[in-house]
Amino acid sequence: MSSRIAVVPGSFDPPTLGHLDVIRRAASLYDQLHVLVVHNPGKEAMLPIAQRLTLLERSIAESDIEGDVVIAAWSMGLLVDYATDVGAGVLVKGIRSQVDVAYETPMAIVNRHLAHVETVFLLPDPAHALVSSSLVRQVSALGGDVSPFVPPAVARFLDTGAQRA
Repeated sequence: MSSRIAVVPGSFDPPTLGHLDVIRRAASLYDQLHVLVVHNPGKEAMLPIAQRLTLLERSIAESDIEGDVVIAAWSMGLLVDYATDVGAGVLVKGIRSQVDVAYETPMAIVNRHLAHVETVFLLPDPAHALVSSSLVRQVSALGGDVSPFVPPAVARFLDTGAQRA
Protein backbone atom coordinates (compact mmCIF):
# COMPACT_ATOMS: atom_id res chain seq x y z
CA MET A 1 0.00 0.00 0.00
CA SER A 2 1.38 3.39 -0.91
CA SER A 3 1.65 6.13 1.67
CA ARG A 4 -1.10 8.70 1.56
CA ILE A 5 0.27 12.16 2.23
CA ALA A 6 -1.77 15.35 2.44
CA VAL A 7 -1.06 19.03 3.07
CA VAL A 8 -3.20 21.44 5.10
CA PRO A 9 -2.04 24.91 4.04
CA GLY A 10 -2.98 28.15 5.71
CA SER A 11 -1.76 31.41 7.11
CA PHE A 12 -2.64 30.30 10.68
CA ASP A 13 -2.37 33.91 11.88
CA PRO A 14 -3.15 32.88 14.60
CA PRO A 15 -4.15 29.19 14.72
CA THR A 16 -7.79 28.72 15.78
CA LEU A 17 -9.83 25.83 17.14
CA GLY A 18 -11.31 25.56 13.65
CA HIS A 19 -7.82 25.00 12.24
CA LEU A 20 -7.18 22.29 14.86
CA ASP A 21 -10.50 20.65 14.01
CA VAL A 22 -9.53 20.39 10.32
CA ILE A 23 -6.00 19.20 11.22
CA ARG A 24 -7.37 16.55 13.62
CA ARG A 25 -9.80 15.15 11.08
CA ALA A 26 -7.31 15.26 8.22
CA ALA A 27 -4.65 13.53 10.35
CA SER A 28 -7.07 10.64 10.85
CA LEU A 29 -7.59 10.30 7.09
CA TYR A 30 -3.99 10.32 5.84
CA ASP A 31 -0.79 8.46 6.72
CA GLN A 32 1.14 11.71 6.97
CA LEU A 33 -0.17 15.25 7.23
CA HIS A 34 1.87 18.37 6.53
CA VAL A 35 0.50 21.48 8.22
CA LEU A 36 1.99 24.21 6.11
CA VAL A 37 2.21 27.85 7.12
CA VAL A 38 2.18 29.88 3.93
CA HIS A 39 2.61 33.57 3.36
CA ASN A 40 -0.49 35.21 1.95
CA PRO A 41 0.56 38.40 0.15
CA GLY A 42 -3.05 39.58 0.23
CA LYS A 43 -3.08 39.78 4.04
CA GLU A 44 -1.04 41.78 6.50
CA ALA A 45 0.21 39.30 9.08
CA MET A 46 -0.11 39.89 12.80
CA LEU A 47 2.47 37.22 13.70
CA PRO A 48 5.75 36.35 12.02
CA ILE A 49 5.85 32.92 10.41
CA ALA A 50 8.27 31.58 13.06
CA GLN A 51 5.77 32.45 15.81
CA ARG A 52 2.91 30.82 13.92
CA LEU A 53 5.00 27.64 13.58
CA THR A 54 5.71 27.65 17.32
CA LEU A 55 2.05 28.20 18.19
CA LEU A 56 0.97 25.38 15.86
CA GLU A 57 3.57 23.02 17.34
CA ARG A 58 2.44 23.81 20.90
CA SER A 59 -1.25 23.67 20.02
CA ILE A 60 -0.94 20.28 18.32
CA ALA A 61 1.27 18.91 21.13
CA GLU A 62 -1.36 19.95 23.72
CA SER A 63 -4.27 18.54 21.70
CA ASP A 64 -5.63 15.06 21.09
CA ILE A 65 -4.39 15.05 17.50
CA GLU A 66 -2.83 11.71 16.65
CA GLY A 67 -0.83 10.64 13.64
CA ASP A 68 2.24 11.66 11.71
CA VAL A 69 1.93 15.45 11.59
CA VAL A 70 4.71 17.58 10.11
CA ILE A 71 4.65 21.34 10.67
CA ALA A 72 6.50 23.45 8.12
CA ALA A 73 6.54 26.79 6.34
CA TRP A 74 6.66 27.51 2.62
CA SER A 75 7.21 30.74 0.74
CA MET A 76 9.41 29.66 -2.18
CA GLY A 77 6.86 29.12 -4.91
CA LEU A 78 3.59 27.44 -5.67
CA LEU A 79 1.84 25.42 -3.00
CA VAL A 80 1.70 22.45 -5.36
CA ASP A 81 5.52 22.57 -5.60
CA TYR A 82 5.69 21.83 -1.87
CA ALA A 83 3.07 19.11 -2.21
CA THR A 84 5.01 17.49 -5.04
CA ASP A 85 8.31 17.79 -3.13
CA VAL A 86 6.91 15.85 -0.15
CA GLY A 87 4.94 13.34 -2.24
CA ALA A 88 1.50 14.66 -1.31
CA GLY A 89 -1.35 14.12 -3.72
CA VAL A 90 -3.96 16.01 -1.70
CA LEU A 91 -4.49 19.49 -0.29
CA VAL A 92 -7.01 19.69 2.54
CA LYS A 93 -8.92 22.94 3.00
CA GLY A 94 -11.46 23.87 5.63
CA ILE A 95 -14.55 25.51 4.16
CA ARG A 96 -16.73 27.71 6.39
CA SER A 97 -19.08 29.29 3.87
CA GLN A 98 -20.03 29.80 0.23
CA VAL A 99 -17.46 32.62 0.16
CA ASP A 100 -14.73 30.09 0.94
CA VAL A 101 -16.05 27.73 -1.74
CA ALA A 102 -16.01 30.52 -4.34
CA TYR A 103 -12.46 31.50 -3.36
CA GLU A 104 -11.03 27.97 -3.14
CA THR A 105 -12.64 26.32 -6.18
CA PRO A 106 -10.59 28.09 -8.89
CA MET A 107 -7.38 27.37 -6.95
CA ALA A 108 -8.33 23.71 -6.63
CA ILE A 109 -8.89 23.45 -10.38
CA VAL A 110 -5.60 25.17 -11.19
CA ASN A 111 -3.67 23.03 -8.68
CA ARG A 112 -5.11 19.86 -10.23
CA HIS A 113 -4.13 21.14 -13.68
CA LEU A 114 -0.61 22.18 -12.65
CA ALA A 115 0.44 19.17 -10.61
CA HIS A 116 -2.38 16.59 -10.49
CA VAL A 117 -2.89 17.47 -6.84
CA GLU A 118 -6.48 17.09 -5.68
CA THR A 119 -8.16 19.35 -3.14
CA VAL A 120 -10.43 17.95 -0.45
CA PHE A 121 -12.78 20.33 1.33
CA LEU A 122 -13.73 19.63 4.94
CA LEU A 123 -16.72 21.33 6.50
CA PRO A 124 -16.11 22.70 9.98
CA ASP A 125 -17.53 21.52 13.24
CA PRO A 126 -20.54 23.84 13.67
CA ALA A 127 -18.97 25.22 16.86
CA HIS A 128 -16.14 26.68 14.76
CA ALA A 129 -17.99 27.54 11.56
CA LEU A 130 -17.97 31.30 12.01
CA VAL A 131 -14.54 31.78 13.55
CA SER A 132 -11.66 33.06 11.44
CA SER A 133 -8.14 34.18 12.27
CA SER A 134 -9.03 37.72 11.20
CA LEU A 135 -11.97 37.77 13.64
CA VAL A 136 -9.67 36.50 16.42
CA ARG A 137 -7.13 39.22 15.58
CA GLN A 138 -9.82 41.92 15.77
CA VAL A 139 -11.23 40.71 19.09
CA SER A 140 -7.75 40.32 20.56
CA ALA A 141 -6.65 43.78 19.39
CA LEU A 142 -9.64 45.30 21.18
CA GLY A 143 -8.88 43.45 24.41
CA GLY A 144 -11.58 40.80 24.10
CA ASP A 145 -11.36 37.23 25.36
CA VAL A 146 -10.43 34.94 22.46
CA SER A 147 -10.00 31.79 24.57
CA PRO A 148 -13.26 30.21 23.28
CA PHE A 149 -11.91 30.40 19.72
CA VAL A 150 -8.24 29.44 19.96
CA PRO A 151 -6.14 26.62 21.41
CA PRO A 152 -4.83 27.23 24.96
CA ALA A 153 -1.27 27.89 23.71
CA VAL A 154 -2.57 30.66 21.46
CA ALA A 155 -4.79 32.11 24.20
CA ARG A 156 -1.81 32.23 26.59
CA PHE A 157 0.32 33.90 23.94
CA LEU A 158 -2.29 36.53 23.07
CA ASP A 159 -3.12 37.10 26.74
CA THR A 160 0.50 38.01 27.47
CA GLY A 161 0.34 40.80 24.92
CA ALA A 162 2.07 38.66 22.28
CA GLN A 163 5.34 38.85 24.22
CA ARG A 164 5.85 35.13 24.81
CA ALA A 165 4.02 31.82 24.34
